[in-house]
Amino acid sequence: MSTLTVGFLGAGQIGEPMVERLLAAGHRVRLYARRPEVRARLSTAGALLVDAPADVAACEVVVSCLYGDTQVLAVLPEVVRAMDARTVLVSHTTGRPVTLDRLDAHGAAGGAAIVDAPFSGTADAVRAGRLVVYLGGEREHVATAREVVGAYADQMIATGVRGSALRVKLLNNLLFASISQLTLRGLEAGRALGVEESALLEALAVSSGGSAAGRYITARGGAESFAVTVTPYLRKDLDACGDVATEAGVDLSALLAAARGGPLRLGAPSTSRTERSFEDQR
Repeated sequence: MSTLTVGFLGAGQIGEPMVERLLAAGHRVRLYARRPEVRARLSTAGALLVDAPADVAACEVVVSCLYGDTQVLAVLPEVVRAMDARTVLVSHTTGRPVTLDRLDAHGAAGGAAIVDAPFSGTADAVRAGRLVVYLGGEREHVATAREVVGAYADQMIATGVRGSALRVKLLNNLLFASISQLTLRGLEAGRALGVEESALLEALAVSSGGSAAGRYITARGGAESFAVTVTPYLRKDLDACGDVATEAGVDLSALLAAARGGPLRLGAPSTSRTERSFEDQR
């Protein structure tokens, strides 16, 4: 793996261990972070702190790990404007492909070198170097992204043109939400029949009715904790998936109904698009 200079934005729950892995792999990291405790930890680990988001642009690769489209459009346009035409932006945000098109307009003549790189996995997966990352973009840009993302991912799936990785991730999360709703309904049925939740989850883990949803519920300590953790993310991603389907003229109503109906309160599409602020996250 080549040693590169990497700019990083979004050192939150997932982003902070990403930075740690990048440093451990020998990359030079220029980091923008607002929270003093994050700045202190990652500076001690070897990151070079900068004072403004645009200051990370003077790197070979910029990695962004922001929460959603609103944050991306609030933070990244100034970064893209400051990037050299050869700098590759790797966006880990799960959101709408059109957001990347809007960023592209801020790049140099011919557009910006942007790779959509949504991921599947947890902070523990990052720390173990076992994250799954989907990569969409021009072949040479994806090749550059691999040199960086490989510090914390052991599975990097090239999905095609820019925006394709986001579509893959949104469909993945649509199916995950649907299967989660079914699994939670199954746990409710188990309780009604006098079956302990922990016993049913243990059985599902090694049986044909099991799934990734069951494993995540177990890892989170049960249905209640799982629901609190995943609901904001899945609601956001289902909103995005619905928008992408509408834009493409594709009917996903049956899948969306399955994903929204159940113990997880994913409800109707959100109208406010409210997200946590960049400052709160970073």
